[in-house]
Amino acid sequence: MKIKTIGILTSGGDAPGMNAAIRAVTRAGIYNGFKMKGIYRGWEGLINNEIKDFTTENVSGIINTGGTILKTARSKEFMTPEGRQKAYDNMVAAGIDALVVIGGNGSLTGAKIFAQEFDVCCIGLPGTIDNDLYGTDSTIGYDTTMNTIMECVDRIRDTASSHSRIFFVEVMGRDAGFLAQNSAIACGAEAAIIPEESTDVDQLAQFMERGIRKSKKSCIVIVSESPKCGAMYYAERVKKEFPEFDVRVSILGHLQRGGRPTAHDRILASRTGVGAIEAIMQGQRNVMIGIRYNEVVYVPFSEAIRSDKPFNKKLIKVLDNLSI
Repeated sequence: MKIKTIGILTSGGDAPGMNAAIRAVTRAGIYNGFKMKGIYRGWEGLINNEIKDFTTENVSGIINTGGTILKTARSKEFMTPEGRQKAYDNMVAAGIDALVVIGGNGSLTGAKIFAQEFDVCCIGLPGTIDNDLYGTDSTIGYDTTMNTIMECVDRIRDTASSHSRIFFVEVMGRDAGFLAQNSAIACGAEAAIIPEESTDVDQLAQFMERGIRKSKKSCIVIVSESPKCGAMYYAERVKKEFPEFDVRVSILGHLQRGGRPTAHDRILASRTGVGAIEAIMQGQRNVMIGIRYNEVVYVPFSEAIRSDKPFNKKLIKVLDNLSI
């Protein structure tokens, strides 16, 4: 079947650079002769038929903005066969032949299931601040979020130094420590507590032994968010085990998601957006568009969403060396 009309949606958590990706997909699609349609509020919007024709004007002036003009939602209904059937029926009624889905792990998992059930062409773009999708060196939004964390921690550092305090700063990345580890290096933090290391050692004990008691009166520890042992957990432990230290917690939360995307994220979004249209023209199906070694690559959904994106353990050594 010849593809004539392409729908675009953003799903899951928003990420800076999603708008740049929407712009790139829309304009590359129109440039190559496709009709483009925007689907509002992700998979939920497809179920509720929130579909609109998109022209190049719809995406003017958005490359520099955070969030997503298509809005986003997490859809419980789409997780049911009935919900997906509704979405498919609306897609067919709107004349949409292929979908470009911009989102993270959950969004691309949904796209994989949808593509298999209804034999439709779905192409994914890696839109998530966590950088946890396999097969791409970076995800859209990751670089901007890292810079946001760095700016916040630079400010916290001023207070930590002034008061001789230990600050535990909690960042996003529940299942992946890329944000915590790399922002710790960028901020000159004394330690990062990340999920990839959680089974190996008592990270707090190791850090307390190594650094704070030797020479430092103040320090910053970056902690990946966790329902069981986030920043609050470690702060409470220090209060009990090392009562001589003044401890504070700062949870950055949704501060990290917004903001103007960096040049890196705008370029990544633009290249992968154009890559999505090229993939459709080449007859590719059910792949995520990534960038590896500065080249555009097609990663099968099943590979992209597997949970073991390799974490470079050498980064831990870099931080250890620099935090003495």
